[in-house]
Amino acid sequence: MKSAVETLEPTKVKLTIEVSYDELKPSIDHAYSHIAEQVNIPGFRKGKVPPRIIDQRVGRPAVMEHAVNDGLSEFYASAVRDNSLRPLGQPEIDVTKVPGLTAGDEGDLVFTAEVEVRPEIEIPELDGLSISVDGLEVSEEDVQGRLDQLRERFGTLVGVDRPAADKDFVVIDLVAKIGDEEVDTVSGISYQIGSGNMLEGLDEALTGLSAGETTTFETELVGGEHAGEKAQVTVTASQVKQRDLPEADDDFAQMASEFDTIAELTDDLREQAGRIKGQNQAVQARDLLLEQLVAKVEIPVPSGAVEAEVHRHLEQEGRLDDDTHRAEVKEQAETALRNQILLDTLAEKLEVKVAQGELIDYLVSASRQYGMDPNTFIQTIDQQGQIPAMVAEVARSKALAVALRRIAVTDDKGAAVDLSEYIGSDEDDAALEQAEDEATQEA
Repeated sequence: MKSAVETLEPTKVKLTIEVSYDELKPSIDHAYSHIAEQVNIPGFRKGKVPPRIIDQRVGRPAVMEHAVNDGLSEFYASAVRDNSLRPLGQPEIDVTKVPGLTAGDEGDLVFTAEVEVRPEIEIPELDGLSISVDGLEVSEEDVQGRLDQLRERFGTLVGVDRPAADKDFVVIDLVAKIGDEEVDTVSGISYQIGSGNMLEGLDEALTGLSAGETTTFETELVGGEHAGEKAQVTVTASQVKQRDLPEADDDFAQMASEFDTIAELTDDLREQAGRIKGQNQAVQARDLLLEQLVAKVEIPVPSGAVEAEVHRHLEQEGRLDDDTHRAEVKEQAETALRNQILLDTLAEKLEVKVAQGELIDYLVSASRQYGMDPNTFIQTIDQQGQIPAMVAEVARSKALAVALRRIAVTDDKGAAVDLSEYIGSDEDDAALEQAEDEATQEA
């Protein structure tokens, strides 16, 4: 088989593939066998119809069409591997020459495949790069904030006879109208002012409203068939409640934790805040490094791959005709694909290898997000052929971690930051690879 690549765009190529008759022969034989199982010809049992009879009754062109369709994907995949291409979508295939349509014609099968591919980009050298992240200092405000969150879990709602204020809970009735048409209504729901998880403008409308009072405001609907349209919303407050918090004392510590005193609980909350700040440091470092690398590299984005993702997203949401939202989704898709291209290239540059244990840890973590049994989740992913995509995702994350080991990371005071607890070390990777190699040899 011969193949040639023509670059049409930085992110698109055209493959011209020539397959000899001998290479196509297994697909032709398979076509005859398959057709023989399907046709009913007097005097012959199913599966035993000779090729010459199939040529007479079904036609040689039908046989060759079956053979080409059967072998096309394998020939295309082989050409992709031979030319070290990295497709980012499905190819557009055009068959230009089919051999064997007439007796004695044993020429080549020729077809072209246009496909978007991952562009070639140059990753800058990591030596000399540096980033600065937030420090680990835990303030009294950090500790108090965690203590207040814990107290809120044990708080009680108490009705109050005053106008609603921030953080209050209000039992409300809502009626939304577009013109004279009532398009939505809800009754008796509890909403906390400041949570911002319903309609834009609701927090402002409720602030200052007492039980029994009504007000109207204009907002944009966010769900249903009228999503994105402006509506007049009438809201009535039937009850106003505040959350009374328990005193932060030893009794509370014993009720809310395994500690006997509020001092012990406070110390534990301080440690928790420190651990979270450490985790946030690692996340911030990853984000800053990715942002810095993207800014240093010109990364062309395949328009077809972006459009396919935008269409899939909008179709799921039922918003294919929403041009404003389409522009937002397109920008997000371009950013995500640009990051993916950079991280895939970085993983190759750093020769990142994904150990089986790392993949399993990732799949188990993903199964929890979907609320599925890990074994069931992994089997489902495997059946859908998604394991290679999962391996790629782990490799991207690991590539950033490995890259962070190569650069200088400091805090806001200029002190070096050790992120090895979160990003591992080269020694850890080597030990993991060795352990897996030994396990494979023993098996």
